[in-house]
Formats: sequence, C-alpha cells, structure tokens
Amino acid sequence: MTPSPQTEVAAMPAPAAPGPPPPGASPWHERRRVGTVLVTGAASGLGRAVARAVGAAGGHPLLLDRVASRDASPELAGALSAVVDLRDTRSAERAVAELVAEAGELDAVVTTTGIDRRGRMADIPGGAWDDVVRVNLLGTAAVIRSGLPRLRESRGRIVIVAATVGLRALPEATARCAADSGVVGMSRALAAELAGQVGLTLLVTDATDATDATDVTDVTGGAFAEGGPGPHRGDPYEVADAVLYALTRPVGCEVREMVVGPATESSWP
Repeated sequence: MTPSPQTEVAAMPAPAAPGPPPPGASPWHERRRVGTVLVTGAASGLGRAVARAVGAAGGHPLLLDRVASRDASPELAGALSAVVDLRDTRSAERAVAELVAEAGELDAVVTTTGIDRRGRMADIPGGAWDDVVRVNLLGTAAVIRSGLPRLRESRGRIVIVAATVGLRALPEATARCAADSGVVGMSRALAAELAGQVGLTLLVTDATDATDATDVTDVTGGAFAEGGPGPHRGDPYEVADAVLYALTRPVGCEVREMVVGPATESSWP
C-alpha cells in the first residue's frame, strides 16, 4: 500500500509585539515603580516577606516593628528601621514621621501587624482584649495617618492587611473579629476618602502573623510559622507577591480588595 501523505500543519504566526500607545492614550500600560515602602511587622512572617519582596523589586523598604527588623535577614541589613510598639499610637506616629523624614520620601505603606488573643470573651483579661484592638486597628490607623501627608505628595499607595476573621465571625475570636472587622470598615471608608489622591488596597489573608508577648493563638489555624505554609495556612511570599501587584498598578488603576489564601483555608468563606 502506498502510504498516505502526511498533512502539513502551518505554524501559527506569533502575535505581533504591541507597539507604543497612540498619542493621548491612557498611561495604564505603565507599571508604577515600587519606590520607598514603609512595612509594619517587618521583623517576621508576612511583614518580612513583603520587605524582602520590595527590596528584590528594586524598592527601598522602611522597616517598623516592636523588635529590630534589620536582623531578620541579610537582605534587610541596610534598610532604615525603627522599633516601636503599636499599642502606643502616639509613639507609632512619631516613629513613622521620623523614619520617613530620614528616608526623604514615601511611596507606599503596607501594614501587616496583627496580634490575637483567643478564648471566650469572659475569660480574656480586659487589657489583653483591648491590646488586640489597639494594635490591629488603632496602631494601623496611627501608622497610616502619620504617613498620609507624604503619600498625598507622591500620590502613593496603601495596602492594609486584615485577617480573614475580619469578614467572618468565629467563636472564641471576639477580640480579633472586632479589631479586623474594624480594619475592613476603616479601609473601605478611607479608600473612598482618598479616591484620586492615594490608592488603597484591602488585602484579606490567613497568612497574617498573630504574635504577642503573651500567650496568643491565631484563630485562622495557628500562628503562621516561618517553615512554610501548612495545610490551612497561606504562604507569606505568595501574599507578598500580591502586595507588589497592588503597589505597581499603573496610575489610574487600583486594586480595591483582594482575598489571598490556600484552597484549604478554613476560615473563608
């Protein structure tokens, strides 16, 4: 038998590379530079991952935590940093102002600090319950408030991180539910207030640090460990990548809200 001829399939031409936008076109094709980014909670977990990602992208992280952040990794050794406890909101405001003044500029603020105290409301000491709200909500507000004048000048960006319990109520989690739902509400109101001046992204994730000097447990499946994501925990470096995406959107484009976590994350939806 005569073999049938093989059919030749013509290769599809490669798509042409996009040319420059026409005159007067939107500048949305141009990603923003990362610039100088203040990161809270920069000594560990998600904050450290964000600080590293900022540096790797050519930006300049400014580190804020209650312990020394520059010792957290060799990549952060040269970064400007300040040590402050966000429970003391006035001290937090001064620390941010001094850090930004030393840097000379501010293009973005990323707030990742969050603590938790799990248990029945009646069983948690009042001061410990209050501290969760002080750090997660009032401390976050203080940091952003202090950075706003420079952010308005640079038409910068804010990324506010909240735990998933800010959107879903769970038992024995009254402190963090109260604090982080307040963070969600504040973020949405502030986004409306700053529209056209400063971009704002609310990032909800389970990869938040829940650390405190006292016995603290994260209600979303255990305090995040540096060893990598567990079955119900997000990878902080994946979340940090999402932060960079929000920070680098072109002028005129904003990511208002994101929820980032593993498929098996148990506190969402």
